[in-house]
Amino acid sequence: MDQTSIDLGPAFFAVLAALALLGAGVVGWARLGPGRAVLTASVRAAIQLAAVSAIIVLVLRSWWSTLLFVVVMYLVAAGTSARRVTGGRTGWVTLLPIGLGVAPALTLLVGTGAVPPTPLAVLPTAGILIGGAMTATSLAGRRALDELRTRHGEYEAGLALGFTDRDAAMEVCRTSAGQALVPALDQTRTVGLVTLPGAFVGVLLGGAGPVQAGATQLLILVALLAVEAVAIAGTVELVARHRLTAAPQPADSLPTRRRGFRPPTPRSHPPAGRRPDPPTR
Repeated sequence: MDQTSIDLGPAFFAVLAALALLGAGVVGWARLGPGRAVLTASVRAAIQLAAVSAIIVLVLRSWWSTLLFVVVMYLVAAGTSARRVTGGRTGWVTLLPIGLGVAPALTLLVGTGAVPPTPLAVLPTAGILIGGAMTATSLAGRRALDELRTRHGEYEAGLALGFTDRDAAMEVCRTSAGQALVPALDQTRTVGLVTLPGAFVGVLLGGAGPVQAGATQLLILVALLAVEAVAIAGTVELVARHRLTAAPQPADSLPTRRRGFRPPTPRSHPPAGRRPDPPTR
């Protein structure tokens, strides 16, 4: 067996199952969320990668099939971000920030020849950029909507001061949503010192030298920064303009609408300086 490849034997599947169970157990034990989400994600990843491994050779045979696969990745990424950000009908607009981030960067990389214009090079590059834009859109959208919900008083104060609707929303959610760029910034700052990302390792294992692998990884990382910055800016703009909104809560879920619930009647207090009347016997 090649020393750079993984042996798909019993040990591989045992370790895979152990890690998935460990992650699910820790999530459940620490009450970070439903532990089965880790197991579901792991199983889905296994099934999807097995399917992709089976059809990737066919996909890379022509440009048409490659472009179709890129479109499928784009739609799945937008759908994933939509579910993460909102369950409402406005989720489809996540297509915009992801597309606005990925399309110019990918066109520049391929059009200038920085990335070889071949299906084998374009497909993984597009996948990396789309994945980064998806993550940035999800994080920025959730942070922005959460800020507007928890700091709604500040938003209304901005309106009272004469700010436009968009500007008042921007003042509340812009800074928090900008934190969605932190993972990409940290990855770029620490590359080579903390992590050796996939593009570097893949090019190195493909037979290229370390300098070529480093140049490829640098190009991908800087492109990711640009793509995610555009995606975050677009997401915040959509939230501020109320094109991307949180899912509306059903009226029955509000406390004041619950069956049998009546708000308490405020008690009257005697005027200042006057003693309350003694209770009658």
